[in-house]
Amino acid sequence: MGKAAAPSGSGAPGPVSLLRAVPRRDPPAMSAEPGGRATAAGAGPPAAPGSDTYKGWLFKWTNYLKGYQRRWFVLSNGLLSYYRSSATVRSDGSAWKRVKSTPVPARRMGTQAEMAHTCRGTINLSTAHIDTEDSCNIVLSNGGRTYHLKANSEVERQRWVTALELAKAKAIRMRNNQSDDSGDEEPASQSDKNELHGTLKTLSSKLEDLSTCNDLIAKHGAALQRSLSELENLKLPAESGEKIKAVNERATLFRITSNAMINACRDFLDLAETHSRKWQRALQYEREQRIRLEETIEQLAKQHNSLERACRGAPGLSSSTTGITSTAKGSVQSAKGEASDEDEETEYFDAMEDAPAFITVTADPKHHRRSGSNLSGASEGHPEDWTLEDSVFESSNQSSYNESTCKDLLPKKRRRSRIPDKPNYSLNLWSIMKNCIGKELSKIPMPVNFNEPLSMLQRLTEDLEYHELLDKAAKCESSTEQMCFVAAFSVSSYSTTVHRTAKPFNPLLGETYELDRLEELGFRSLCEQVSHHPPAAAHHVFSTRGWTLWQEITIASKFRGKYLSIMPLGAIHLEFHSSGNHYVWRKVTSTVHNIIVGKLWIDQSGEIEIVNHKSKDKCQLKFTPYSYFSRDVPRKVTGVVSDADGKAHYVMSGTWDEKMECSKIVQSSHGSTSTEGKQKTVYQTLSPKVLWKKYPLPENAENMYFFSDLALTLNEPEERVAPTDSRLRPDQRLMESGRWDEANVEKQRLEEKQRAVRRRREAEAVEALEEGKDYEGYIPLWFERKVDAVTGELICVYKGGYWEAKDRQDWSTCPDIF
Repeated sequence: MGKAAAPSGSGAPGPVSLLRAVPRRDPPAMSAEPGGRATAAGAGPPAAPGSDTYKGWLFKWTNYLKGYQRRWFVLSNGLLSYYRSSATVRSDGSAWKRVKSTPVPARRMGTQAEMAHTCRGTINLSTAHIDTEDSCNIVLSNGGRTYHLKANSEVERQRWVTALELAKAKAIRMRNNQSDDSGDEEPASQSDKNELHGTLKTLSSKLEDLSTCNDLIAKHGAALQRSLSELENLKLPAESGEKIKAVNERATLFRITSNAMINACRDFLDLAETHSRKWQRALQYEREQRIRLEETIEQLAKQHNSLERACRGAPGLSSSTTGITSTAKGSVQSAKGEASDEDEETEYFDAMEDAPAFITVTADPKHHRRSGSNLSGASEGHPEDWTLEDSVFESSNQSSYNESTCKDLLPKKRRRSRIPDKPNYSLNLWSIMKNCIGKELSKIPMPVNFNEPLSMLQRLTEDLEYHELLDKAAKCESSTEQMCFVAAFSVSSYSTTVHRTAKPFNPLLGETYELDRLEELGFRSLCEQVSHHPPAAAHHVFSTRGWTLWQEITIASKFRGKYLSIMPLGAIHLEFHSSGNHYVWRKVTSTVHNIIVGKLWIDQSGEIEIVNHKSKDKCQLKFTPYSYFSRDVPRKVTGVVSDADGKAHYVMSGTWDEKMECSKIVQSSHGSTSTEGKQKTVYQTLSPKVLWKKYPLPENAENMYFFSDLALTLNEPEERVAPTDSRLRPDQRLMESGRWDEANVEKQRLEEKQRAVRRRREAEAVEALEEGKDYEGYIPLWFERKVDAVTGELICVYKGGYWEAKDRQDWSTCPDIF
């Protein structure tokens, strides 16, 4: 059964009279009557859409028996109310019917409160949804209440819709501003006040322009309506008359819309003037809150450090025993039962399968010089082996830093030991970072203020700072013992990152970096940027002391709003010449925290699996992510070295920013079962031996980007290098010299030059495609892509020729990138 049609004799005024209607300022009715499904349609309201109070007749759907009923609707203060009649109280106590021109004394409605009781329903527009079904219908819904309204014409419907939309916007603003203070405090600073007044002045000027346009529209619209009225009075066919009437209504609708636009602009200006002080106070409050938050975080960090020191110094805590839960499979997973103890901001990292987890117990060698044991061991070792085969381990206890110091007595090139101090430039980090959330970091134009004066190629080379670990590993006869040194080397590459929160320069395509230490340290290294999107760098190192290292690293990074994740992709290959042992591993994820608020700090998390593809030995290292509530030592690294049969031989332990130790396993056994039903593994070990210890930072390192001794020499100018070498990059050199403004200009020039080259290559590729020719694209100069025989991956490997070109000083094949 369909809805009843609206009555035809509603007496709605014509389009021209609608424009001349005078806004009413009558007080609204505030009481509401709960109703079921309300529906409506209506006739023309007499007030302009921009006025505070808007009233008029509409037809409202009641039920299927009565259909649409004529009701009086009042729109005020974001509330739409309706009544059976249009009786309204005046200040003198009399009332009138809007359908009559003569006031009628009010007998039943002497006060506004009495009139409010006649309200049949009210709907709040701040949370209402406004929709239009056809040319005359309006649908208002708010929760379980729905009004179906009908106007007498499309013009009247549009006037009501405009009024309702404006009232809804005002209601939402009023609701959001209810909690604001109404005091008359002055703005925080004179500059902010002047800026605010300038903005208001500009808005006023624009509003005057809009008013002028509105006057012109009204003038021309009135002339158009007069012309249409004259046409309407002429004797024309019925069809022409209907079309002229439709055009007349469209013109009326156009003038109504323009008036509504001007009223909305005027309301916006009034609102800006009214709430300017509230905005200023809110801004000042946010600034104070930020300062208090930074102070609170700093205080919490200090308290945390003091608690850690107190905990370490407390008696009864054993430093020789490290407890780590493990499963029968050896997998490490986050304990769900401890989730309530973690902070909401704590990050969780997925663990690798078969990651080693265990409990180590230091054993006395005197009590284990027997082949048998009362423990049900899964593997047994002979402690005397630890004393016979530890010649290389003993030499590792002596600091390699002292070795390099002794070598300084030999005649060689003297390297620099300092660079210009870092300038103290302030920069609004959030103004730059807010537009970078979710984007690839390498595609974001960043000023040098966030950089350090080294390129990513030089940072890769910096991994060789503890190359002597590989020199010692080359002397090992045991593959498992050699694996311990390789594992320590893989951890040592992160030691320089603990204070290095600045971002290295993204290398240009074709940029290279060489580090020739053949005479001093026995190795020479070469890096080349082989791809720009995604950014990828190839690295090759050859050592005369028995090893070769190569890798291709692609850096994937994402800015997450509060922290920055840096994910190196690609495998690192290491091969020893004498034994042929080929090791492969991958890097873990680096995370820079407190990007927006607080002091920047960096953390390493994840797992590294080192595999010897010749002997099938494995070492699995776990980098524990930092947690405020964790009892573990910060930056902790643990792992187990096992052979091809899965038998554990050594336990690795330490921190990635300080040192790594190795303990020989005497015996292993299955311990008790945990509360989760997972069985623990207990390793009895001999006393640990230090394999690697971090070098001390040079004096005044905090003012030199926290560079290590090696990092200070990486960008030192050298002769005879390739013209594409990172040492010759002008923006990086200007930044190192402290001329950051010039460095920013030069950085933009280099990036634009690289974009032009890329666009030229793309055009050449399109041209070759159109001609049916093959286009190879960019080809690296010193590296070539091959399928790795061990991993089966496509990787860039060194094809030779660089050092020979350096001897000849023939750089004719090098591109012009700077």
